[in-house]
Amino acid sequence: MKQQIQVHIADDHKILIEGIVALLNTDDEINVEGYSLTGRQIIEWSKNNSADVLILDINMPEMDGIDVLKTFKARNVDQKTIILSSLQDPKLVDEMIKLGANGFIEKSAASEHLIKGIKTVHNNQQYISDNVKENLFEMYFSNTQKASEKEELEEELTDKEIELLKLVAQEKDTIQIAEAMNVSIRTIEHYRSRLIKKINVKNAVGLAMYAVKNNIL
Repeated sequence: MKQQIQVHIADDHKILIEGIVALLNTDDEINVEGYSLTGRQIIEWSKNNSADVLILDINMPEMDGIDVLKTFKARNVDQKTIILSSLQDPKLVDEMIKLGANGFIEKSAASEHLIKGIKTVHNNQQYISDNVKENLFEMYFSNTQKASEKEELEEELTDKEIELLKLVAQEKDTIQIAEAMNVSIRTIEHYRSRLIKKINVKNAVGLAMYAVKNNIL
């Protein structure tokens, strides 16, 4: 039997936690191993425990989700985390990603995205739900290069880089991209890191947004 993905939930509303547990219990591959009601409880829990994926709210008493991620980063806590929040400010989302969040899902879309998001993040990929992704798209490219500079940059992209952008825009994961391009996973990770620097975006989400914006599909 396939080993279950262990999930811990951090939210200050027990009713919401119960709803999330009920949703996740519909999938045999996921097990909710526990929950925390405050940011401080999460920090205490993380000292001796970990989960495959942590579902973290932003607005919590004692310590909010941002402070939790800052503490994780300061203490080198390696914990895959999905932010589940009613807040969708792209600047906030961007900050959470910089602090180490692996995913961001708005609460109103939890039933549609949460199970897929957990499995995606557990598979070492980033997951951003659709509305949040659109808001990030607008922010990432509101102050980018002029059109002429973009054209020059596109001329500098290699065939491999263009192929990688197309696959990222299709939401393929690292394993699928490696298989499609017939190279190793490590090579794909190298290509992606180099391309992120080359086109001046922040992460894989930025690559996807760049591909869509420039019709590299």
